[in-house]
Amino acid sequence: MYQRVLLPLDGSELAEVALSYAKGIASRFGLELLLLHVAGKGEAESLPLHRAYIDQTSERLRKEMAEVQAKTGGHAVVVKGEVAVGYPADEILRYAAEKDVDLILMATHGRSGVSRWVLGSVADKILRLAALPVLLVRAGMPKDTAYEKWSSPRILVPLDGSELAELVLPHVEALASTQGGAGAEVVLIGICEPLVLPPVTAPETSVNWGIAAQEFMEKSKKSTEAYLARVQRGLTDAGLKVSFEVLEGDPATEIIEYAGKRQVNLIVMATHGRSGIGRWAYGSVAQKVLHGGSSPILLVRPPLSPSITPKIVAAIRSLPPI
Repeated sequence: MYQRVLLPLDGSELAEVALSYAKGIASRFGLELLLLHVAGKGEAESLPLHRAYIDQTSERLRKEMAEVQAKTGGHAVVVKGEVAVGYPADEILRYAAEKDVDLILMATHGRSGVSRWVLGSVADKILRLAALPVLLVRAGMPKDTAYEKWSSPRILVPLDGSELAELVLPHVEALASTQGGAGAEVVLIGICEPLVLPPVTAPETSVNWGIAAQEFMEKSKKSTEAYLARVQRGLTDAGLKVSFEVLEGDPATEIIEYAGKRQVNLIVMATHGRSGIGRWAYGSVAQKVLHGGSSPILLVRPPLSPSITPKIVAAIRSLPPI
């Protein structure tokens, strides 16, 4: 599933919270881990310091990964560090395409969230334009929720019933199965939204809207339960421990509250669903979960057709630098 993971770093301890996830994923998959630090165009004089930072971080990570491999007998990991010059988001996207990266892993804030990287803005641009999965980890996350600290991890997978939403399932299977005997649990959730009732000023009709809303919800819950049960069987057949729940309410709110109450270690969801134009589109549910929740989140985009790629390139060039 993953062979090459890109980890952008801005030099701050807050951004390095993602290192924990990088080490965990790298040790389980035996992949190539690329660390990228972007220096500004006006920082030519301090470029040696930027290179020293990424070299030291890469070497430290190599030693830590070697120790993990010696203790656990896990996969060997290749760690490389590079420095680019330019605007962070642009250089990250360029480097990811150039190196054929499978996953971008980064913190959502760095340098206390107020300096030149302003990782929230960088991450937002990458999410909008990257054609590959992006795993975002909140800076300041408690250490006991870090990927490498997982003892009995719980992966939350919100699904809306669309084929696009199900694009996350191979990623879920890969991430959960690499836990081995650690007891990884996958929780599928479907959210049924209440029927939107007409305004009270609408003309009177013979329809009892209270009964109609109740019948609608009951039917929605039954169909959602049947759908999740089907997905559960597929993942269970793959050897995973899977459960599911049907919730009622606003999708983003329910996902955030459920993740908080159940101490979810990772949320995996698509950035688009319902044919890419409905309520699961990034900018609505996924964006609200990203900004309103505290759990790390892996966002998976639908594949791009060849005709779309030039438009993405043009979009990158037209956006203001970050």
